[in-house]
Amino acid sequence: MLTTISKYPFFDLSEIIPENDLTYKTYQKLKPVKTGNLIPDINLVTDYKRWKNFYNGAPTHGPISLKHLYGKPLAIAFYSKHWRGRGIDQLKQLNALQNEIKANGGNLLILTDEAGDEQLAKITWDNSLSLNFYHDINNEIAAKFRVYSDEDPTWNSFSGIDVNIPLLAVYVIDTDRHIVYDHIDRNLTDLFIADDLVNAVYEASLVHTRKKSA
Repeated sequence: MLTTISKYPFFDLSEIIPENDLTYKTYQKLKPVKTGNLIPDINLVTDYKRWKNFYNGAPTHGPISLKHLYGKPLAIAFYSKHWRGRGIDQLKQLNALQNEIKANGGNLLILTDEAGDEQLAKITWDNSLSLNFYHDINNEIAAKFRVYSDEDPTWNSFSGIDVNIPLLAVYVIDTDRHIVYDHIDRNLTDLFIADDLVNAVYEASLVHTRKKSA
């Protein structure tokens, strides 16, 4: 009688401990803040490494006055180089409104997810931009505006984007941290209306002036 000996080791299936190789994560859809919302303190700092200032495309190194920035209505825009031409279009549109925003009592600040980026310097030079950029480390401020989240990365909604970056968004906040204007470009074809933004700055500045004189 022949005895068959298996050349394969024998396993008791009851001894096998299953490993969780697949992890499931529930994504929560981004819900950006909107007009009427109150935002937390933005907490900008005067670290010069986080600021990039340009005038007609050339870098400048002037003093940073957060008191001056906070003391007026503030137009805030979120920018990333990964938006490519669409992001540049928004920068150019904001640059064209720079003087109007200031003339109507406001300030303008661009928040970027990059620090010391040579491409940013090239873009500002090629387009003669006069803008102030602030490096939003780890997109902390963008998260407060809910235009950035690890739970709903940008590549979920936009083809051709393989990194998680803030949405292309523009806001105006008054001196009490209330949002008085919001614009989210979800289709990458929807430029904000310049008059609406400037009017929001003007109205917020008017209210601030009345409060100071009351």
